Amino acid sequence: MRIKTFLAAFVLLAMPGFAYAECSWGRMQEASMSCAEGMTWDATAQTCVATATS
Repeated sequence: MRIKTFLAAFVLLAMPGFAYAECSWGRMQEASMSCAEGMTWDATAQTCVATATS
């Protein structure tokens, strides 16, 4: 009985941590910035670059 209570308490305490980790999964890949007019975001260089016009 004591082990079951301990395991239940452990699971209930650990669940919010797992929920937070799941919600923020992949956020590192999101870019939430804007470039100046005439510039575009270059994902490989991780910077704004001038837009080529012809």
